[in-house]
Amino acid sequence: MTLRVERDKADGVAVVTLDRERRHNAIDLATASDLSALWRELRHDDEIRAVVLTGSGEAAFCTGIDRDVTVPQPSSPYSVDDPLQAIGPKAGDLWKPVVAAVNGMACGGAFYLLGESEFLIASRTATFFDPHTSYGMVSAYEAVYMAQRMPFGEAARMSLMGTAERLSAQRACEIGLVSELAEPGELLEAALRAARTLASFPTEAVQGTVRALWSAKQAALHQALTQAPTLIALGNLPPEQQTALFTSRRATPKPRVR
Repeated sequence: MTLRVERDKADGVAVVTLDRERRHNAIDLATASDLSALWRELRHDDEIRAVVLTGSGEAAFCTGIDRDVTVPQPSSPYSVDDPLQAIGPKAGDLWKPVVAAVNGMACGGAFYLLGESEFLIASRTATFFDPHTSYGMVSAYEAVYMAQRMPFGEAARMSLMGTAERLSAQRACEIGLVSELAEPGELLEAALRAARTLASFPTEAVQGTVRALWSAKQAALHQALTQAPTLIALGNLPPEQQTALFTSRRATPKPRVR
């Protein structure tokens, strides 16, 4: 299994851990399928009232889609098959609160998960970046999710600057992407503390509030995401050119952290 799920039914909290540490918790097709199924399963588990989402190890929360994944695409520029489109809790119709505990790198496809979490708690060593443009790819879904969670200029800078720089946890907290910072060894407990509090409240009130919060932005989010497949199909370089850029950039200077 590529996911580790621990359910504390006494506290009403599930800890969901992306468990591919050797791959920096990158998401392959099996992980994508497991995530989609898990959110729908948790909808029906009344003993779980809040969720903590994190990654194994300290190096990375998630680095997006695994580079070894190959997804055949339709020939039409108006259609794109995105294997990560259904990995988020809201895509799985889960309206129980999800607290993301961000340990290490969070980049690219990780934003599908962070974009559909209620709030983020990050290790002080965490960093955020979006590598798409560096590899000749359009950041569409990821940029839309982050534009809803960050000031526009910050979302634009992160989406456009690719691998050249990373957003520090401190800066992410200053701009409101992250709601709390924790020392690396204390991250999970900080997230559990928040999740246990949420799970202790009347569940109908909590889930109703989650739905109310999301209703404030779902119409705009849906409208923006409908443009993503066309933008990706028209703007992405062919896969072999993306691979060449990915390989060549491994030797580039260490990115600036701001």
